[in-house]
Parts: sequence; structure tokens; C-alpha cells
Amino acid sequence: MSEDRTKKDPLLGGLDGMRAGQHWEGEPESLRHSEKPDQAQEAFSAEKVQSAEEEARKIAQELHREAVRTGNTEKEVEVPQVEPTEGRKKKSRKKEEQPGGWGKELFEWIKIVVSAALIAFVLNTFIIANSEVPSGSMENTIMTGDRVIGSRLHYKFADPERGDVAIFVFGWQCPECNAIIEGDKQDTCPACGSEVGKRGHTIYYVKRVIGMPGDVIDIIDDKVYLNGSDTPLDEPYLAEPMNQHETYHFEVPENCYFMMGDNRNYSLDARYWQNHYISRDKMVAKVFFEYFPTPKVIH
Repeated sequence: MSEDRTKKDPLLGGLDGMRAGQHWEGEPESLRHSEKPDQAQEAFSAEKVQSAEEEARKIAQELHREAVRTGNTEKEVEVPQVEPTEGRKKKSRKKEEQPGGWGKELFEWIKIVVSAALIAFVLNTFIIANSEVPSGSMENTIMTGDRVIGSRLHYKFADPERGDVAIFVFGWQCPECNAIIEGDKQDTCPACGSEVGKRGHTIYYVKRVIGMPGDVIDIIDDKVYLNGSDTPLDEPYLAEPMNQHETYHFEVPENCYFMMGDNRNYSLDARYWQNHYISRDKMVAKVFFEYFPTPKVIH
């Protein structure tokens, strides 16, 4: 600081001295420090720095008013314009938040899509089964084209029960002739003789469990009788009484189930299959809900 500058305007000298870390008579205690300048700078927090800046402005303004009142100034003193600490913090955050460009945004979208696909895979493979009923065999419980959701976990921890509406593996469809074949996939389609190499599409059916392992089922006069009972099975879910005038006798093997549709007069169910029974390992899920077109609980 030049001596002429200080003599001409003591206010400027005071400000320069304050900026240089010097002290003056009447200086507030909050601005006095026992530390060295470099140590004080490290010790100050942002709040203390802001407080000191505001105190300095007040002192500069007071000195300016006193100089004007006494005429001891040749020019107007510029009051330091100090940017608030919060403003500096915002600018610092903006510098830290450098945009990653389209590459980063693309990566974020890829993560979302992959995560959604993984969640869907886990749900459909281990937790739920989603199926569409393409025919009217389960009317009026499930109408043609309705979509239902079943719980795979249910049959992981419990056996099927009589009356369950279940999703099960019926067979497979040949990719060459589109014939639906009962049972496990084969290398050669029995319908057209094509070598398909087990590329057939798995076919799932939705029917109701009527016969349990070891049951003896007789269908007489369009009524279902279980295990020699004289009383027909109570079936309030039927769309209408059976009108087939056919007589059947079935003996359900152990670890197998006998499945029938609720719309008996229009259901190609276990009565007409080559293999009348579904093994336990083919039972995929118990149906609980219909979600399209009208959400409802399935009983």
C-alpha cells in the first residue's frame, strides 16, 4: 500500500489494511485472530467467512459516511460487492455436475430396460404364470380370450386340490404342421413326420381339477360320481348341465390328476385325451385372478 494513497484517503488505507490482515483501533473482536493468516484461512468455516465479509461491508459503509460528513475524501469509496457464500456453493455444484452427454443418457436407458426385462423374466419363470384361454371350454368362469394369472409358488409348496382352476402343460405344437401333440416334446412330429428336434412350442391348458390321485371317477347320465358314491359331485361352477349322454369310467393313477372344463358340453378335456391324466410335474400354477378384460378373482 502506497503512503500517498493512505494519506489521501484514510478510508482506503483502512480497507487495504484490513484486506492485508492488519488491525486498527476500534476493530471488532470478531475480526481479530491470533493465528497466522494461512492458518486462519484454513480454520475459517464458510459461515465465519460470510459473517466476516458482512461485518467488513458494514464497517466500510460507516467509514464512507464519516468521510463524506467530514469532507475527508476526494472520491467516492467503492464498497466491496461480496457474492454470498450460498451463491458460490451453487456455482461450485454446477461445476461438479458436468453433463455426461448422450452416451451417459443412453447408458441409463439401457440399465432401465435390462432391469425391467430381468424382473419380468424372474416373475414369469419362478413366481407367476400368465395365460390366455383361447376357447370357451371354461365358460362362464373364464370367457374366450380372457387372460389370467396363476401362482407358480402355490404348487411349489402345496399339492393341487379338487376344484382348483389350474394352468398345466398339456403338450407341444409342431412348428411345421402346427399339430398339437400330447405329452413331452419329441424329435419327430408324429403328425407330419418332420424332424423338429424338440423345437415345438409348449402348449398350456387351463382346466379345473376334478379327480385326485387314486380317485375312481364315473360319469353316468351326465353326472360325475367319485369313488362309488351314490351322490353326484356338486359343481356350481358349470355353465350348464352336461348333455352328452355318455358313460365313462376313469381310475386316476397316483401322482396324477383328472382335469375337466366348466363348459362341459364344449370342452375337449380329459374325457377325450389319449392320455386322460396329468402328472404332478406338469401342474404349473393355480389360477387366482383374471386381469383382462375384467379384473376378478377366479374360484
